[in-house]
Amino acid sequence: MEISEIIMLIVCGIFLIPSLASATRFDQWWIRAFDFPRIQISILITLVIIAAIIVFDFSAVIHYIAIALLIIGLIFQLHKIYPYTWFAEKEVMKFEDGDPTDNISILVSNVLTPNKDYHKLLEIVKRRQPDVLLTLESDKKWEDALQELEEDYKYTVKVPLDNLYGMHLYSKLKLEETEIRYLVRNDIPSIHGFVRLDDNTRVRIHCMHPRPPSPSEADTSTNRDAELLMLGRDVREQDDSVLVFGDLNDVAWSRTTRLFQQMSGLLDPRIGRGFFNTFHADYRFFRWPLDHVFHSNDFTLIDIAREKHIGSDHFPMYIKLNFERKAELEQNKPEAEEEEKEWAQEKIDDAEPREKGV
Repeated sequence: MEISEIIMLIVCGIFLIPSLASATRFDQWWIRAFDFPRIQISILITLVIIAAIIVFDFSAVIHYIAIALLIIGLIFQLHKIYPYTWFAEKEVMKFEDGDPTDNISILVSNVLTPNKDYHKLLEIVKRRQPDVLLTLESDKKWEDALQELEEDYKYTVKVPLDNLYGMHLYSKLKLEETEIRYLVRNDIPSIHGFVRLDDNTRVRIHCMHPRPPSPSEADTSTNRDAELLMLGRDVREQDDSVLVFGDLNDVAWSRTTRLFQQMSGLLDPRIGRGFFNTFHADYRFFRWPLDHVFHSNDFTLIDIAREKHIGSDHFPMYIKLNFERKAELEQNKPEAEEEEKEWAQEKIDDAEPREKGV
C-alpha cells in the first residue's frame, strides 16, 4: 500500500470521529462540541470521500470499508440537519388568512458585553419595531444605552450582570407576573412570566440563556441540558400558550434541543425554512443556529429573519407570529418517548438544580 493511501486512511479515520462522538450520550464538552458544526462536518466529509476515491486504487478491502464508513457518517450528519433545509416539511404553518390581528413580534439579541456598537441594535429596533426585545449578555452599560427605548417599551425586566449572563426584557405589550429565576446556577438568570396580546390573550414566556459546554465555561453539558429539559418537562404540564426564546447555547438539531421540543410540545418555525445561523457573526464558515424562538401550536408564522451584524458575535433573530386557536387542529405537538423522558430526568437529577421546576 502506498504512503498516500496510508495517509488517506488516517484522514478517513479522523473524519469518522465527529459522527461517532456525537452519536453517544457522553456530555463532556469536547464530545458535545461535535453537535454544533454539522453543516461544516458534512462539507468536509464530502471532500474527504472525493479525495479518497481519487487516491485509493481499491486493491484492498479496507479502501471500500473506509469510504463506506464515511458515507454512513455523512448520512448521519445530513439526517440531523435535513429538517432545517427547504426540502423538509414545515413544522409551523405560514399565516395566510388576511391581515394578522393578534400578533406578536420578538427580537432576540445576544449583544456581547464588551460590544459598544449600541446604535446598531437601536437601528434594528427602530426599523423592526418588535413588540418584545430580549437582550443577552447585557450589562449596566448596555442598560444605559438602551434607556431611550423605554419611552415605547414601558414594561421591562432588567438583570444587568458582568459575567456574560445579564439579560434585559423590553416590551410594548403588558407583562404580568414576571420573575427572575436561577434554575441551575445562582449566577445564571432566566426570566419567566406572561405577556398580554392586543386582544387580551395571555401568553406564558420563558427567556433563557443557559451556560454552554466549553473549556472556559463548563466541562460538561449537564447544566445546560438540565435547564432546557427541566423547562421542557414543565411547559407541557402548564397547558398555556407559550413562547420560549433566547440564546440556548445549543444548536437546533442537537439531541437536547430536539428532546426539549418533544417534552415541551413546542414548535420550531425554522424547520423546513432554513438554518438561520446566528453564531459566529464574524466567521462565515463557522456558523450555526444558537438563538431560538419556540412556540406552542396555537401560533402561525408571519415572518422570520436573521438580522444584520451589530458588532456582537451573534446576529439578532427576529420573528413575528400570529395567535390562532384553530392552528392547534392542524399543527401537531412533538412527542417524547418514555425512554427519552427517563434520560431527560436523569440529566436533570445529575445537575442538582437549585429549583425543582419553573
